[in-house]
Amino acid sequence: MFVIFLLFSFLLALHEYLPQDLFVLVPITVARVKDLNPRQVKLLEVVRGRGAMQVESLAHELGVTLQTIRRDVQRLADSGVLARFHGGVRLPGSTTENLAHAQRQALHAHAKHRIAEAVARDVPEGSSLLINIGTTTEAVAQALLKRSNLRVITNNLNVATVLCGNPTHEVVVAGGVVRGRDRGIVGGAAVDFIRQFRVDIGIIGISGIESDGSLRDYDLREVQVAQTIIAQSREVWLVADASKFNRPAMAEVARLNQIDRLYTSAQPLAPFNRLLADADVDCRICD
Repeated sequence: MFVIFLLFSFLLALHEYLPQDLFVLVPITVARVKDLNPRQVKLLEVVRGRGAMQVESLAHELGVTLQTIRRDVQRLADSGVLARFHGGVRLPGSTTENLAHAQRQALHAHAKHRIAEAVARDVPEGSSLLINIGTTTEAVAQALLKRSNLRVITNNLNVATVLCGNPTHEVVVAGGVVRGRDRGIVGGAAVDFIRQFRVDIGIIGISGIESDGSLRDYDLREVQVAQTIIAQSREVWLVADASKFNRPAMAEVARLNQIDRLYTSAQPLAPFNRLLADADVDCRICD
């Protein structure tokens, strides 16, 4: 514990000199961490790696009783380090505003890379694609550079910039309002533009999957474009690492039964395994 205390003290002392995006990866202050026992520190590491966990799964993974885990979870929730939901615990976060783009790029980057590689292997040569806004879809674009002769329509300038690196790809960019924070194109003009196309595969990322089977995001304008991509795609592939399960967001994009495939980084736990089976979603674990 003394080593952990020194590490966080050092980071806080360098606060003025380090990029502010780093501190989203270190959301636990010294005041919150210094009195935790090793089991509670391990609990935090597990939840931070998965984004959300069921209490029973945590107890099994840490090899302790449910009563012990519930006490630990309650203490961490009371301190604001974790947030509780029915039957589980997740990282705290707003339901109305997403993290900054650079922060989202850094979080779960390895999982996103594995997802992207799996998607790229499954996309047939010569396919037509619609790709929406998100750091996971941007990772997919990077992986798709290895493919040939794709026609891609996107409302994500970062995706378009990456895919232009392969001269065999034809890249079409939707018109509309460009959000400076992530170079996503949103609004009615983008929706109208995308409605002109009918493609083989729509590849979408979202901010959260809730336990009622809804796919959710933060910006209604972004949601409307994603809904149009779903409507104009013969198949819909959802790319979402395991941290997206039980992550709340304000606006509903779609339901799981509107998705054909889910590419994720770990086996979904209850109730999501049942929801995916009921919706007949082809769930592909990219580990």
